[in-house]
Amino acid sequence: MAQWDNNANAYGQPRPAYGGATTIDQAQYDAGLRAHMLRVYNYMASGLALSGIVAILVHQVPALNALFFTVTQTARGPVMGLSILGWVAVLAPIGLILWASFRAQAMSVGTVKGIYWAIVALNGVGFTILLYRYTGVSIARTFFITAASFGALSLYGYTTKRSLAGMGTFLFMGLIGILIAGVVNIFVQSSMLHFIISAAGVLIFAGFTAYDTQQIKEQYSESYGTDVQDKMAIFGALNLYLDFVNMFQMLLSLIGDRE
Repeated sequence: MAQWDNNANAYGQPRPAYGGATTIDQAQYDAGLRAHMLRVYNYMASGLALSGIVAILVHQVPALNALFFTVTQTARGPVMGLSILGWVAVLAPIGLILWASFRAQAMSVGTVKGIYWAIVALNGVGFTILLYRYTGVSIARTFFITAASFGALSLYGYTTKRSLAGMGTFLFMGLIGILIAGVVNIFVQSSMLHFIISAAGVLIFAGFTAYDTQQIKEQYSESYGTDVQDKMAIFGALNLYLDFVNMFQMLLSLIGDRE
């Protein structure tokens, strides 16, 4: 069984000393933390922008749309669905996230960046479905509500002195629960269950936003003075990006106006 070294961080590198032989300049540390969080938010915002651009392009450009979507004529009229390439684009981010999670330590910063941009771009293809399903006004309204909520929750996670570590297990169990309920609802098609899943999902990803923000802050402390901070910034941005888009989609299913 692998043993945990209390003198090393999660990347196997020495933890910074806060007393004794090594002294950290607090002002320098605080400035570095602010720069690190700004880098995280810049990556996240750029990822959201890229996903939105890809979704709009696939929705508006016929040649791109034809690559990822098919139209089938039925007795009820035309039905739009994903093509084989569309399914690959929708499912590929899951595989990339799992790959990055297991290979994080061995990957270079360039590889991690490439995976991040691939994930957010491919997610844009999936977001195209939302442009067909909901009105533009309701998408814009829900996006701004999500952005305001995300900002407040992330600020709380960054500034609170209370440890949110205990929330992690609870939130993960809740996530597994709504995933299982979602699979069940594919077969039972219950509108009430759909509402419960969406409402619970909003709360769970709201919690994850505050939790992940605090984790990013604490991981910076653990890796202070090491060369893994660029990689950590990208992984932190990916976590917050996923929190945002999932909260957005759950909210949209609750308050969005359908086409």
